[in-house]
This record gives sequence, C-alpha cells and structure tokens, in this order.
Amino acid sequence: MNSWRRTGEWLAAAPLGEWKGSVMTDYVEALRPRTQSVGLTAKASTVVRRGSGRTSLVAYRQRAVCCDLLVSGGIALLLFFFKFGAGLGQRSWLIYVAPVAWVAAIAAAGGYRRTIVGTGPDEYRAIARAALSVASAFALLSFTFEMSLPRSVVLPFVPLALLASLGMHSVLRKNLYRRRLNGRALMSTVVVGRYDSVAEMIREITAEPASGLRVVAACVSERGGAPTTRTTIEGIPVLGSPETALAAVDVLGAEVVAVSSNPDLFGQPLRRLGWALAERDVDLLVAPGIIEVAGPRLSLRPAAGLSMLHVERPIGSGGRVLLKRAADTLMALVITLVLSPVLIVIALAVKLGDRGPVFYRQERVGAQSEPFEMFKFRTMVVHADRLVDTMTTGHEINDVLFKDRQDPRVTRVGRILRRFSLDELPQLFNVLIGEMALVGPRPPLAREVVLYESDSMQRLRVRPGMTGLWQISGRSDLSWDQSIRLDLWYVDNWTPLLDLQILMRTFKAVVSGSGAY
Repeated sequence: MNSWRRTGEWLAAAPLGEWKGSVMTDYVEALRPRTQSVGLTAKASTVVRRGSGRTSLVAYRQRAVCCDLLVSGGIALLLFFFKFGAGLGQRSWLIYVAPVAWVAAIAAAGGYRRTIVGTGPDEYRAIARAALSVASAFALLSFTFEMSLPRSVVLPFVPLALLASLGMHSVLRKNLYRRRLNGRALMSTVVVGRYDSVAEMIREITAEPASGLRVVAACVSERGGAPTTRTTIEGIPVLGSPETALAAVDVLGAEVVAVSSNPDLFGQPLRRLGWALAERDVDLLVAPGIIEVAGPRLSLRPAAGLSMLHVERPIGSGGRVLLKRAADTLMALVITLVLSPVLIVIALAVKLGDRGPVFYRQERVGAQSEPFEMFKFRTMVVHADRLVDTMTTGHEINDVLFKDRQDPRVTRVGRILRRFSLDELPQLFNVLIGEMALVGPRPPLAREVVLYESDSMQRLRVRPGMTGLWQISGRSDLSWDQSIRLDLWYVDNWTPLLDLQILMRTFKAVVSGSGAY
C-alpha cells in the first residue's frame, strides 16, 4: 500500500509526460533483471506496440461495417425490384439512403464500439436498438413530413436488415472465436492484484480464450500488500508488485491491464493508473469480485460521489416468470402437435422392439423440492434399475450420476433415441402439465438432492427444463461440479433472451449428439 501511495505522489507531482520519461525509465531499467530472469526481453521504451488482438478488432469492425452496408443495401435493392421492377420507382433514392442510415444507426447504438465487438451480447443488443431507431425514423419521416414512402418496401426492410446483420455478425464472431482458440487475435494482458485473486483470474482467462485476452505477465502482492517473491503464477511470469504495472505494460507492449479484486488497489491509486493507461491507449479492466453474475444484472449506481455496482436480484417471481410459463405451454403444445407423427412412430418402434412398455417414468425433484414423475421413451431393458448393482463399469465421467458409454442395458432402438435425444420428447407432457419448463436446470433425482450442498439447493428455485445450459455444454460429458455450476448460473441470470439462445443451440447439440449416451 505504501508503494502505491508513493507511486500516486509521483504521478501527482509530475506531468504524465515527465512520468513517462525519467521515472518510467528508472522503472523499466529496474524491471529488466526480472524480465530476463523469466525469459522475457525488456526494452526501455514507453511506446506501446500494437498487438494482433487490437489489430484484429479493428479488422473485425471494418468487416462488420462492410457486411452491414452490403446486406442492407442488397435488401433495399431487392425490395424495390420486387415492388417496382427494373424501373425502381420514384423513391429509388432510398436504395442509397437505407444502408447508410442502417450502418449509422448501428454505430450510434454502439454496435461497432471496440469494447463490445467480438464478445458478449451487447453487440447484438446494439443492432436490435438500431432496428428500433430506423423504424422510428421511417415513421417520423412518413407522418411528420407527409412523405409517401412505399410501405411494402419500408416495413419489411427493418426486420430483414436486422436478421441479416445479426447473422453476418454471428458469422464474423465465429471466425474471430476460431482464431482466438488457435492462439491468434488475442490482446496481451497484464494482470494486477493480490496473489490469490490474480491466480484465479489467470485461470479464468486461460480457460476462456474466446474472451480475446492472453495473459503475458502478472504484477502481484501477497496478503497484506507485501511484494511477492514468486517468479511465476499459473505458468505466467511475475514482473514485480502492482506498482510496477505501468513498467510491465511498456516493457511488453501490453494492450490490456486487468485488475483483480484487491483491497490494496482502489480509489485514487486505481484512478491514477487509469489516467496513465489512457494516455498509452491501453484498456483497463477491473474485476468487481462478483462471480457467476451476468452483465444484464449489473449496473452502475452513483451514491455519495461513488460509483456503486448494483446487482439485480435473481428473477424468482413476477410478470416475466408468468410470461415464461405461458410461452412454455404454448410452444410445448405447438411442438407436440407438429411432432405427433414422430412421437407415434417412436412409440411403435419402442413397443415392437421388445414388447415392453413404451414410456419410462421416473421420479424427479422439481421446483421448490416438489417430486414429480418425468416421462421418457424407454431406452433400456425392462427393470434396468435393478441391474445397476450388477454393473462392473460406469461412472466414467460423473462422480454422482451413473453414466456408462457402453451400457449393456440400452436397447438397439434406445441407442438411436439417446443419440439424438428423442427419448426426451415425452417431457413435453410434463411441460404442458406445469411440472417442467422447456429451458431450465436438469431435473435431478432424489438421491442427487440428498448430496446437495447449501449452494446447490438454489437450482430447485425454478422448474427443471427439457434443455438447458447442461444440454448445450456437453451433457453427460460434464462433471458433477460443472453441471451444478451451469444450473446455478442459469437460475441466477435467467432472461427470456437466454432461453431463446439455449433453444437455438439445443438443435445443434442434438444433431451433433455430443455427450449423449
């Protein structure tokens, strides 16, 4: 803490230009032996070198703008052509104005902002806000200035442009993710803070390369603010204590500084660090110390001159829960009617397979710990439950659930049904009854609930689902802890948009059959 106070005094006493000169040169020179000892090359330069991560984001934004112009312009041209033919009509100027207005609206909504492109849902939200803006602008021009805009062109333009832009941005993002998973397009990051929190942050960043960060160094203190004597953390070189963060940035040409939750680094020192990083065009990320909370639940609330982080309560009741229930019932009814021929064919196949019962009923634990009977198409031999004790294999992945990739109890028809999750279709009846939801936590067995710790009981606050984060994240390949963690995250951060995303990704998971056995 004293070191940070001294650093703050230096920054306050000298202009940043002077700080970057004499003081920073001393810091870089002092840091040189440490960087050499961990195999890095230190250069006494205060010029931040652009990395592939920043350059890739610039290229991503340029491609996004070009794609939005092309798709919106193409849609406008096609709509005019179908309306007026080759003549294009008197309002053909809209063909040129519409794509420019569309891109301008996305830019105004922040859809091309460097801090949100390529990661998180804010990029897609900005495109949705742009669609509302363009629709409002068309309405304003039409009614306020009495402009006779062709409705058969204007009305379909906004939803078509919205879908096209969302699709193009999704394709661009997948390409960016693919590059990041291959170790490219990553922004070099220096992690700053106390040892225990820094180690956790490094593990999280390393496990999620899609975030676009690559940790290149750490500036660490032990508990109590004392400088650490460690040379590496989680395989990452340690370049001194937190007050040497600026020197580490200049030596390595880092593009991001990530500050972990640290009681020794807050207030004015953190503010001054932000000033110095802003002059270098380096991003500052500060972890609030809150885990497993989605962005929509977080907002800044000013209080007594401080920026307080407000965390919304998990949604457990109210209008949105009733809306989810109504939507689940309606969608389940439609799906059941559409798939009724498939359900009949599967029922006949199961019955003719070994003349046993068509359905398998199993007691599961639902919302508020209420038990219910869950329906599935039978995929195992009759009385398979009684044969568990005779099994010599199993528990290949999960320490709590019995899972065997080559379970001999599964019938031939059952293997096909499990491969594509068709055995779970009768759970639509549970949704119609109100015992389950289309999307939610995995419905647990009573013997699993007995093993729950206090935190795990939170997943019983909502109705279990036919699909969920566990379904699109590996299913049976997940460990017990991973399954619980995904379910708890869903319960805490549920939104209607999240349900829609899970449903869309479920189709891909079912077709691929990953983790299904």
